[in-house]
Amino acid sequence: MDSKDTGLVIRTARPDEYEAIGALTVDVYVGEGYVQEGSPYVTELADTAHRGASSQILVATHNDRIVGSLTVARPGTPYAEIARPGELEFRMLAVAKSARGLGAGTALVRKVIEMAKDEGFHAVAITTMPAMADARRVYNRFGFVPAPDRDWYTESGELLTVLHLNLQA
Repeated sequence: MDSKDTGLVIRTARPDEYEAIGALTVDVYVGEGYVQEGSPYVTELADTAHRGASSQILVATHNDRIVGSLTVARPGTPYAEIARPGELEFRMLAVAKSARGLGAGTALVRKVIEMAKDEGFHAVAITTMPAMADARRVYNRFGFVPAPDRDWYTESGELLTVLHLNLQA
């Protein structure tokens, strides 16, 4: 997907980009206070190569620079945590602070929705945190709705909320 007005390109990440993607993801999640620096989740966020072995990593590039990414977790794969049958899940959406306003987050989520439709999924699911206001605005614009019966807590007691987008409406 190429967005000619903004210069954004959305595509599958290459293995030689995994280190930069991991650094970006950690910078957003830890640097913006969503995850504590000593959390075991930081290792998972940084290890894009491990995610890429069983999931599809999408990147948003702008002027050939990686400005965002997310992980597409298909059912039955190790990174699919909350998707129910017929749902495509995505995780770890991260957009560089310096690139906010370019539409990278929106373009990445749009790509996942397109993939879900093309692959015959009936819905898309995401786990997010109440504090992730920028991401929530993106999800809201696409019509994601809360699925409170699916919300869960991390081992450290942090509330994670599940959002759902029905593609059959």
